[in-house]
Amino acid sequence: MAKIIAVDLHYFPNLEFFAAISGSDELLFFPEEIYQRQSFFNRVQIRLANKVGALSVPIKGRRPRLSLKDIKIDYSQNWLNTHVRSIQSAYGKAPFYEYYFPYFEQVFQKKPESLWELNWEILTICLSLLRMPAKMRVFDSSVEDPWSEDIRGQLVPSVPFSERGYYNASPYFQLFGLDFEPNLSILDLLFCEGPAAKEIVLKSVKKQ
Repeated sequence: MAKIIAVDLHYFPNLEFFAAISGSDELLFFPEEIYQRQSFFNRVQIRLANKVGALSVPIKGRRPRLSLKDIKIDYSQNWLNTHVRSIQSAYGKAPFYEYYFPYFEQVFQKKPESLWELNWEILTICLSLLRMPAKMRVFDSSVEDPWSEDIRGQLVPSVPFSERGYYNASPYFQLFGLDFEPNLSILDLLFCEGPAAKEIVLKSVKKQ
């Protein structure tokens, strides 16, 4: 029986996300769900020279109970250049940066109108680079669409990953500092470890 996981769509998901979906055959997404503030839908953490930095994608309007698919990106703010410069500053000297960044740069250059589209394209690339074969699919309410596991609403910034049962940090090479920083964006792992990234993700899956 196929392992289908119902999951939220994140912006450059962190390592806990990939540990949580490891071993899945399909990922089921729900664009009709209502946007929730303080989520990973538009924010991510990367490692800068002297700190962990947070990047967030600005979105238009006050969002009175809009569905996720209807959340539009606010390009009137200069966030795109800020994100690209921050990623370049953080990882420009990482071993695999020059190989992997062009994939994501192409997505940025398209300037998707919706945050859903941006995140969908980013995750598609991440799964491909990690060689994780899970198929991505949108939930269809008109057909019977069962899933094996539902982790929607569980991976949230307000609760430490250590309090959940998905991710147990497996240290790997990072550019800055002596102390390992766990559960950053998948960008950190891809740029620093390249083809070894999938093995590190699998090693970080918390044993139940």
